Amino acid sequence: MRNRALPAVTNRTIPGRSPHRIAVLSVHTSPLEQPGTGDAGGMNVYIAETATRMARRGVPVEIFTRATSSEQPPVAELAPGVLVRHITAGPFEGLGKNDLPGQLCAFTAGVLRAEARHEPGHYGAIHSHYWLSGQVGWLARDRWGVPLVHTAHTLARVKNTALAEGDQPEPMVRVIGEDQVVAEADRLVANTDTEVRQLVELCGADPLRTVAIPPGVDLERFRPGSGAVARARLGIARDAVVLVFVGRIQPLKAPDVLLRAAAEMLRRDPELRRRLVVVVAGGPSGSGLTEPTALQELAAHLGISDVVRFLPPQGGAELAQLYRAADVVAVPSHNESFGLVALEAQACGTPVVAADVGGLPVAVADGRSGLLVPGHGAEQWASALAAVALDPGRRAALSAGAVDHARDFSWDRTTDALLATYADAGREHRVRLRGAVMAGMIER
Repeated sequence: MRNRALPAVTNRTIPGRSPHRIAVLSVHTSPLEQPGTGDAGGMNVYIAETATRMARRGVPVEIFTRATSSEQPPVAELAPGVLVRHITAGPFEGLGKNDLPGQLCAFTAGVLRAEARHEPGHYGAIHSHYWLSGQVGWLARDRWGVPLVHTAHTLARVKNTALAEGDQPEPMVRVIGEDQVVAEADRLVANTDTEVRQLVELCGADPLRTVAIPPGVDLERFRPGSGAVARARLGIARDAVVLVFVGRIQPLKAPDVLLRAAAEMLRRDPELRRRLVVVVAGGPSGSGLTEPTALQELAAHLGISDVVRFLPPQGGAELAQLYRAADVVAVPSHNESFGLVALEAQACGTPVVAADVGGLPVAVADGRSGLLVPGHGAEQWASALAAVALDPGRRAALSAGAVDHARDFSWDRTTDALLATYADAGREHRVRLRGAVMAGMIER
């Protein structure tokens, strides 16, 4: 039974009920992991935040992810109503993301066996995240007879057109795998209208089955607070000029752009060295794992080691304090499907200077909550950062705009939209199944 053999659906909003339980698939990274290192990032936050809010609405969620340690329990509770199931698929350690296609059969078997312990219909819908999970979801969808909703988060074809210097292109196995999932999913959830266009134009997605649902931000955790208190806790002088990068340390995220821009700012104004503090919070990831000290070496090469501080990945209250301590948060990524860091920083009242790529023009309101930079050159980034960090009046105006802009996004809105999408996909899935039975395409 394959959807492509059945009649096409429309994009009409069809009333329906939310499914009673969601199976969320996240093969390569667990929402229990700390974002900012390895493969843990915005996707982890997305899954954890939306799953928690679904459970609060009375829709339980079970998240399937690959076990990466023998010490992990088979099942862990993320939040009331949200379970994380660790599936054994390959060795616990030593496998990178590019090694995981060879373990999809084992992972799928673990998912299907978990469902087989329950009565039929235990899960009402599947939501897969990233293409590896989509491959598993495609098979589970056919086995369980429930709709598959898929979120790509990033696309190989898009990443390969915006590679950082020295970065490796995404392999063809991923390109093909993404196309297969795009063709099979009952719904594709994109972060922005730009990503919808990319799915349609580059991957052949059906626009009638593709919907844009922006991610959100935890407006309780990330909110304005005292910058002076935040700086005191971090040991940063009140009059310092503070530039912050938060994220995984890899070429794609381009933390090197911030360091080169900081060096250019010091070249233009040597007196700034007394006050400038550049904070990089995160851990090596992706191709950055092969050179884990490359950023420290770059700082030394640029002669700015004295103004750069490296911190491990920050979470919870510590991350909010770091945002509040900053004059500017820099998001210089070469590609970004949305940019949760930008949204979190703005919710704390901190302007963002971001690359004008991917979903960042949605996450950042150019000229109102921050600035977008059309490129990655050190000179243009130095000018943009200085225009905000060194101009108190402009920074104050952007800070107010940042808080207002962030209020337009919330995980509650994202969750409501996802539940509506599951309901619509479920209704249309049942209609197609009934049609297929009547046409004799599948057995009753």
